Amino acid sequence: MSCSKEDRTDADRETLSDFPIVEEGIYNFVDVTASSGIDFVHNMGDEHLSNVIESVGGGCAFLDYNQNGLMDIYIANGSFHETISSGDHPGHLTGNVLYENMGNGRFRNRTSQSGVGDTGYSMAVTVADFNNNGYPDIYVSNYGPNKLYRNNGDGTYTDISNSAGVAGNESSAGAVWLDFNNNGLLDLYVANYVEFNPALNLSYAPDGYPGPLNFRGQADILYRNNGDDTFTDVTMEMGIFNSDGRAMGVGAIDFDEDGYPDIYVANDAMANYFFKNDGGTGFRDVARRSGVAFNRGGEATASMGVSFADFTGNGLIDFFVSDDSYNSLYQNQGGGLFAEVSFPAGIAIASGQHVGWSAAFMDHNNNMLKDIFIVNGDLKHLYGQEDQLFVNNGNGTFMDASAEQGPYFNEAMVARGACFGDFDNDGDIDVFIVNLNEPAVLLRNDIGNQNNWLLINLVGTNSNRDGVGATVRVTTGETTQVAQKTSGGPYLSQNDPRLHFGLLDHEIIDRIEVRWPSGTIQILENVEINQILTIQEQSE
Repeated sequence: MSCSKEDRTDADRETLSDFPIVEEGIYNFVDVTASSGIDFVHNMGDEHLSNVIESVGGGCAFLDYNQNGLMDIYIANGSFHETISSGDHPGHLTGNVLYENMGNGRFRNRTSQSGVGDTGYSMAVTVADFNNNGYPDIYVSNYGPNKLYRNNGDGTYTDISNSAGVAGNESSAGAVWLDFNNNGLLDLYVANYVEFNPALNLSYAPDGYPGPLNFRGQADILYRNNGDDTFTDVTMEMGIFNSDGRAMGVGAIDFDEDGYPDIYVANDAMANYFFKNDGGTGFRDVARRSGVAFNRGGEATASMGVSFADFTGNGLIDFFVSDDSYNSLYQNQGGGLFAEVSFPAGIAIASGQHVGWSAAFMDHNNNMLKDIFIVNGDLKHLYGQEDQLFVNNGNGTFMDASAEQGPYFNEAMVARGACFGDFDNDGDIDVFIVNLNEPAVLLRNDIGNQNNWLLINLVGTNSNRDGVGATVRVTTGETTQVAQKTSGGPYLSQNDPRLHFGLLDHEIIDRIEVRWPSGTIQILENVEINQILTIQEQSE
């Protein structure tokens, strides 16, 4: 077992002092995009939003690509595409971007040096160390062939998409890494969207375009990791094939803690899937039986992404699914059953006038309660909408506290993907947002670390090295917080790989329990607060 505290260096202290403070103490979230050096502007390849493919992208991820303890940012970008773009070819193609975190509040574009600047029409990004070599690899979902970039450990990547057997040629949206057979190797589930036919646009009015149900759906694909940098399509073998899917976001979590991760798929304008993993031998869809296929009114909405957390503090993992309606908050009732509670929880009415895209549970003020952050944007037009923060009241309800968070929340943006993490290592959760055909935004959280906190970095040995699938319980006083290490989640995006726990005013952590996918259980007691803690799985 290794449990190390990552002490602040002079560079870390410089990071905090170098940040421009805008009326410090007034705003909870501060837009630091300009001062950070991030100048990314998303490109959907067109001046006008004219089809469902252009409306879908793009995602982003927090990752530590060079393993120096700082969260870098990777962004999936669109580009001119002969099939889906109108107008003339611009003469150059935009591509995906990797920004390196310099540790002083600024980021530097490392796309060309790293070799990850895919110029295909990219939708989503998901990150994991699939070959267990200690460095995170990047999978990019595209309209057309996808990309798998293997991290070489020296700041560069190699494109192994074709040799690995995971390129495909579908219209892919979200993707998620998971160890579905629990053999210590991360497998890959790719959520595919629709077979786009541009000819159908001719029958629609100039200010509209065909929706997803006007196109044939595409089957998702489950790839098994062979352990030699190759993968095998086991979709049919595992009983997960469905040709009618129109997937947007996807997430994987072991909701019943039987040691095998289950898969939730957010579909567009049709029932969502919830694939129960039967001991790594196959899957079966239990969404309708579990109560998570539709919203409270029994409707199939344009579901976007899924986020997991125990928002009630009862030790059971709940779901939040963003959509074009009232959003869905599924409270875990135990026994594999969920209740959709967005209305009684106070979320539905406040979010009903928006279209929710990327969303995540996050303890924004470190008070040990999981809040919900939602980024919004119109579905079929480049009309902006304000993003929202719903603060957990601690009694099963939430309050829309967006107006109190800062002037950014008065800005109407056409948001899509977003990732959540602590980019400045100060103990609270920041947000990076990709806006459709508009500049991206980096929001720095300036109030969360007024309360105590803990970040946990898991390193598996018998389990997959990322520790994906591990369950962590943190006990302070009479309160136990539970979280699972997951990949994927927010719409087309991926969060900081470290698990974050707010600790309020507690001065010691009484107990940390880690249940690894291998079945190993580790206990730590009397742990210091306000640190980034690395926990390595005990080898048998």
